[in-house]
Amino acid sequence: MSSTLVNGNRWSRIGFGNRARWSKGSLVTVATIVALVVVLAATLFGLGAANHAVASFDASSWLFSKQKGEVARVNGVTGKVDTRTEISDSKGHTMQVTQNDRFVILRDLATGKVSVLDLSSLQISASTQTTPGLGVTVALHEEAAFVIDAVQGVVRQLNPATLVPAGQPLNFPPGISGGLFDSKGRLWILVASEGTAVAVKPASLGRPVLAGDEKSTDQPANAADDASASGNPTIDGTVAVADPSHELVLSVLDTGVAVLDKTTMTLITVNDKIEHTVALPLSGPGDLPARTVGRDIPVTVVDDRHVYIVNGDTVTDFAVPGDSPNLQPCTAWSGRFYCPDDTTGAVYVLTTAGQLVNTITVPNNGVALELEAREGRLFINAPGTANARVVDDEHEVKTVNKYVNDVLGGDPPPVIPPPTPPKPPVGPPSAPTGVKATAGNAQARLTWRAAAANGFPIIKYVIEGDGKTHETGANQRALDITELTNGQKYTFTVYAVNAKGNGPKRASNPVVPTNAVPRPPASVTAAAKPNGTVAVSWPAADGQGGKVVRYDITAIAAGQQDPVGSSTSTGFTVPASTLAYGTQYGFIVTAVNDSGASSDPSTVSNTVVPYTAPGKPAVTASTATDKQGTIAVNWTAPATNGRPITKYVVTAGGVTKDVSSGRSTSVSGLADGATITVKVHAVNEAGAGADGTTTAKTIEEPTVSGVSATATATALTVKFTAGLGGASTSTCSVTVSGKSAVTGTCGSITVSGLTPSTSYPYTVKVSTPAGSATAAGTQSTKSVTGVAFCQNNTASSDPAQHAWCDDPDNALEVQSNPAALHSGQVGRTTHKSTYTAYCYTTGINVRAYVYNNYKDTNIWVKISFAGGQYYTPLAWFNVGGNNTVTTGALPRC
Repeated sequence: MSSTLVNGNRWSRIGFGNRARWSKGSLVTVATIVALVVVLAATLFGLGAANHAVASFDASSWLFSKQKGEVARVNGVTGKVDTRTEISDSKGHTMQVTQNDRFVILRDLATGKVSVLDLSSLQISASTQTTPGLGVTVALHEEAAFVIDAVQGVVRQLNPATLVPAGQPLNFPPGISGGLFDSKGRLWILVASEGTAVAVKPASLGRPVLAGDEKSTDQPANAADDASASGNPTIDGTVAVADPSHELVLSVLDTGVAVLDKTTMTLITVNDKIEHTVALPLSGPGDLPARTVGRDIPVTVVDDRHVYIVNGDTVTDFAVPGDSPNLQPCTAWSGRFYCPDDTTGAVYVLTTAGQLVNTITVPNNGVALELEAREGRLFINAPGTANARVVDDEHEVKTVNKYVNDVLGGDPPPVIPPPTPPKPPVGPPSAPTGVKATAGNAQARLTWRAAAANGFPIIKYVIEGDGKTHETGANQRALDITELTNGQKYTFTVYAVNAKGNGPKRASNPVVPTNAVPRPPASVTAAAKPNGTVAVSWPAADGQGGKVVRYDITAIAAGQQDPVGSSTSTGFTVPASTLAYGTQYGFIVTAVNDSGASSDPSTVSNTVVPYTAPGKPAVTASTATDKQGTIAVNWTAPATNGRPITKYVVTAGGVTKDVSSGRSTSVSGLADGATITVKVHAVNEAGAGADGTTTAKTIEEPTVSGVSATATATALTVKFTAGLGGASTSTCSVTVSGKSAVTGTCGSITVSGLTPSTSYPYTVKVSTPAGSATAAGTQSTKSVTGVAFCQNNTASSDPAQHAWCDDPDNALEVQSNPAALHSGQVGRTTHKSTYTAYCYTTGINVRAYVYNNYKDTNIWVKISFAGGQYYTPLAWFNVGGNNTVTTGALPRC
């Protein structure tokens, strides 16, 4: 058994099967985890109902959609969504979903809120609060749930039904990682500063009871009794897998876990002990999926798009197609490897030999894809869109629409994918900067700032200067070098290593270890500020006879340490952009005296999440072609920079509006035909971000030009050019004097039912949402003529017919009223004379007998006669010279 000092206390490494032990009086002191405040829902269902609900959930998975702020249950057999439920206040957020057949636990990274979804009521039945941002994870196995605070090094068990803490938390050195269950129900934690993998055995809670189930009899009466009755989680074993301060990553296997030492490029498989250790010829920093199914363990060098398959002591490798920089670690599934590319939304499916057998396209809106193997299926979720896929063990793929209309909601709006950045030139890294050594008692603390990677990720740092070679992970930029000789001078060098080779060395200042060292500050407090900085403060340290002249500050995040600065006072402000926004950090401080001797590190501060105003959105705008003075505005979500975006502010042409939901809107009330400057910025807790800008034009007022007209005897056709000014909707009409307006196709409209030989004024009108335009003209209809006809029958044996047409009382009447012969008669037409005709009507019947082809009709025709318009019988009037009963083109009067 070996021991390591942590903040002045001794942590004992023990074998498997034992409980965690501490030396007497040596309990580790770290910041207490954020208090868990449980808020139970008002209406909850019993366990019996929940069990019935869960019974139908086999081969299903709950998938989150950030655009909708909801989870959808996907049936893995059918690939269909059967249930969708909204998670309040989560729209646009990133959500960690941890689930098994009984529980779905959600953690909102933007707010830190952890909630459990009651599967019987589809309501949030309990919630608790953690620190927002990356750094806290939730693990779930059967009836045990854990919250892992990587920054503080605190692992706390919860009742998964109520989220009430169970027993006392386990405390580890700050900056742990991992937090995954294996098939034996052990929670695995990586302690990089110790170089160990630790298995945690959960406390037994019995069968957790969902709130409201009054029938259960195997639970304590209240939450406090629940925690105390079930004991505490314990350490089930500790395995040394690497040297301290190496960078480690974990993958859970079917049995045990795999640990990748990224610093030495070594894969270690662990069950109750180390089973295999395999050195890998990696071309850069490797990574593992969270869970590996099967015996083949894929190690992915994401920047080089290369995969190394480890099976026992055998290593094979292949390249993944494509060239984007956003490849995720490949996931093993049913004998093949699924490699997601977040830039393209493609999941490449390859065999162990590297043969590409399928490419699954999952449009993802630039948001990272999520792959999870559960219930005999591989679920692929694009949380930024409506898309998901389900793959069975025969590698058949089903397409999933999480926004199906028959369940709820509609399609998400299209978004503009970000451009793929060009790959930078590659080469060995630069020298680290800010290499600083401070002496301690038989030890020295060395810190440095990151070297430039020069196009290829840094794998490790190498430290020399005490006759030994030390290696740290790429994100571990602080090292305590022990076993030095007090009074001897040391100068250390640091260089970075990437796939292209070793970078140049950078030397530290010389230091002389001494036992005359100050005490560390008693406590450290951190506060994130809206401008992106973090204020770190502490009480003055005890110099123990020496004068404290400065303090060195180191930031700690999950699996990494990074020096951020020094201060001669008891406070320091970490500059904006030094730390990753939205990521949890704690801080340790060492005191340095006037001899250059350093204290041990302080205890870690409270956890903070740096934040600042959001980034600049990419804005597009277009003409609203169906509305006057209106433009349509769309934008993509910018970087949230550590706090959720609460709204967007859109300004266009002097009009400002707030948009709290979605990333599109319209702005109206603008001038017609104007080019409008559009500005959009996001707002979060820190305030307003930078404006994204663009321009768009409103529709113009319509115009009418090129007007001309043609006519027949009874119709008028007007042709014109309609200028719509960009409008997509319009109405065009022609109005003829004395007639109703006729609408038609813009460009040519015909008005019918007119009278021949008549001059008509007309007006053309073009209307759009932006207004109306008109033009006027005059056009005459064509004339219709006829011939008066009454031919004496001189061939008749009846002498009366020889001059019958000449009798003024017999034929060719012209009257003001056609109702009766000789009613208002004004004269007679002249045989074979031509007259202009206008229209026809009906009146008394007239029979022409032999005098005009036996025409027999009651039709009368209005003609031009003696300076006026009067009626004559069609029997004595041949329209167009036709001696049949026809009115030709004449309209009815």
